Amino acid sequence: MNTAEIRIFVVDDEPIIARTLQVILRQDGFAVSSFKNPLELLEQLDEEMPHVVISDVMMPGLSGVDLAVQIKQRYPSCKILLFSGAASAAELLIKASGLGHQFRLLSKPVHPTDLLKNLREMTEA
Repeated sequence: MNTAEIRIFVVDDEPIIARTLQVILRQDGFAVSSFKNPLELLEQLDEEMPHVVISDVMMPGLSGVDLAVQIKQRYPSCKILLFSGAASAAELLIKASGLGHQFRLLSKPVHPTDLLKNLREMTEA
C-alpha cells in the first residue's frame, strides 16, 4: 500500500504537536487528520476509519492507551502507535497488556525519521 492510500488519525492534547505531526506525515504523502481531543477522534470513527491511529498517551479525559483499547475493540484491523514523554505511560501499557493488547510506544520527542520508519513497518505488515 502506498502512503497516499494510508489514512492516519493523530491525536494529542497539545495542538502544536498534533499539527506538526500532521504536516510531517502529509509531506511524506499520507492522508492525515489531527485531533486535540481523543473523544473527537472516537466520534470521527463513525464517519471514517483510519488505517493507523497515532496518539499521545497522557491526555485529559481519556488516555491514549484507553483510546487505543476502545479502537481495537471496535476496529481490530486498525494499527495503533502511541507516544509519550511520561514515565507513567509504561503502567498504562502494562494494564493494556493484561487485557490482551500490545501497542508500540515511541518516546517524546519523536524524531520524524523514527515516526516514519515505524509507520512503514506497521503498514507493510
